[in-house]
Amino acid sequence: MKKKTQRETNPYKYSDTNKRYHTFDYYTRHTFGGKCARIPLDAGFSCPNKDGTVSHGGCIFCLSGSSSSCGDTLRKQYDAAVETASRKWTPVGYIPYLQANTNTYAPPETLRKIYEEAASLPNSVMLGIATRADCLSDGAVAEIVRISEKLPVTVELGLQSASDITAERINRGHSFEVFLAGYGKLRAAGGNVSIGIHIINGLPGESYEDMMETARKAAELKPDQVKIHLLNVLKDTALGEMYLRGEYVPMERDDYVRTVCDQLEVLPPETVIGRITGDSMADVLLAPAWSRRKTEVTNMIDRLLFERDSWQGKRYNDVLTERSI
Repeated sequence: MKKKTQRETNPYKYSDTNKRYHTFDYYTRHTFGGKCARIPLDAGFSCPNKDGTVSHGGCIFCLSGSSSSCGDTLRKQYDAAVETASRKWTPVGYIPYLQANTNTYAPPETLRKIYEEAASLPNSVMLGIATRADCLSDGAVAEIVRISEKLPVTVELGLQSASDITAERINRGHSFEVFLAGYGKLRAAGGNVSIGIHIINGLPGESYEDMMETARKAAELKPDQVKIHLLNVLKDTALGEMYLRGEYVPMERDDYVRTVCDQLEVLPPETVIGRITGDSMADVLLAPAWSRRKTEVTNMIDRLLFERDSWQGKRYNDVLTERSI
């Protein structure tokens, strides 16, 4: 008898491949009818953690300590990225993603103009907005809800860590309590708005348990999407200087793979995993070198979940039970 493949024996509900977590690819194929490409855009926003409103310099891992320097219009950026994506495959649609800096950090009238322009880009199926939980003014939230009536919106909030000690160490500029307030405000606003949470593994001073606690606290919020990042050490950042002085040691690859698998097990099974690791341009990356081999890392995650006979959300009910006691 022919041995069944990983795909055929996969017990995870939100997959039609060997993946045992809810990939962004699966989400777009089942939501929009095919593969969609995210198009990162720089709309010229700054960040309160860079311009002195909250702090200067940004988070210690953030490249570029000032406002954006991109001079191209959104349309030029979009057209160039779409052309590149179309050479790789034929997406059924595109997701303009306002990624650089804090994309709700402006007066409502400015946000309206930018959101309208981004949502009107050709063949757009959804709008992505990356921001901070402490930059969700009533006016900003109203503009997000308003544009979501034209195009579905995903707002991605950078949590990074649920530990206030870590937040202070990385110069995040707000507490977990502030994050919760922003998340709750956005969730209560309604509209065709989904919410994503970014978490980072390998932050300075964090233990395995710290990283798991961040995942568990994110799970309690039942986010629509989670992006799991590996902390990359970049040139010309405060973290890069720490690394060169021997004050920071990046995560090892095997530790990262095991931690991600453990985090996936406690996240809600229906939550979309927008990212499972991270890489950076070779000319700015100091460490870890293994992060450049992203496919190898994702394959290791797939293999370990299979070997464990595990999948995303397998231990999610345990988290809910523990929190209710």
